[in-house]
Amino acid sequence: MSSFGHGLLVTVLVLSTCVWVGGYVAIGVVARTATATMEPAARVAFFRSLGRTYLRIGTPALGIALISGAVVASSHAWDGAAITCLVVAIALVVLLAYAVQQARRMTRLRRSALDSDQNPADVDAIRRGQRSASILRAALGVLSLILVVLGCFMAG
Repeated sequence: MSSFGHGLLVTVLVLSTCVWVGGYVAIGVVARTATATMEPAARVAFFRSLGRTYLRIGTPALGIALISGAVVASSHAWDGAAITCLVVAIALVVLLAYAVQQARRMTRLRRSALDSDQNPADVDAIRRGQRSASILRAALGVLSLILVVLGCFMAG
């Protein structure tokens, strides 16, 4: 690959990684603010819309980052770092798919609670789901950061 092509590919990798990680951090900030300032019904509607919108932006950004990262890394020897990157990338994709399903389930639970005039904070299944969602978000964040760090070390 020419140096221009390599530079362009690295640019795509960096920008798509910025969208994925930056969006992920921004959602955390928005979640804290929304929880502190919005009523439960409005919060459910807001996060349903936010989640769907970010899914359409963040998931392709992650896919582009993983593909461009794989192309950049293809010139790297298959050492421990490369194998670890592959394993972490697969775990990230699998965990993301699970997290999307979990988020959809949580939206249904919250909507059901609101439709029956219950406060979602008082429903045991929702509280358990919130703990699970927090763990999932943390794991996705950690896996994302591990990939960034490994990629930086592999880049030299």
